[in-house]
Amino acid sequence: MLQTRGVAAVEELVILAGIYAAISAWTVHFSATQPALAISNLVVGISLAVLGLCMSMAPERSQDLNFVVLLMGAWLIVAPWVVGSSPDTGTILSNVITGACVCLFSLTAGGLLMTKRRT
Repeated sequence: MLQTRGVAAVEELVILAGIYAAISAWTVHFSATQPALAISNLVVGISLAVLGLCMSMAPERSQDLNFVVLLMGAWLIVAPWVVGSSPDTGTILSNVITGACVCLFSLTAGGLLMTKRRT
């Protein structure tokens, strides 16, 4: 029971990272210069927040969704170069740090769930 609480806490961090990813284009001020990247971050951020909410409601059944969250975090890391055109340093740092945190949260939750299954 305590381990699923830890997983739920990590998934709540995914919700916060998703909300930040959704609004990052307007907080870092690249929505006018990189509109395609702003839309990509908005869609991925909202998706992460919804997935994090679903996963925190039922952490024992969220093992399969952790892989999707991991892929979304990887997309956030590479999106400035794939979607954007000549991104600036703030845009790159915002996406790379947010994507790395999402990947870390996903791996942490997956590790906690694997440890729970072993015991």
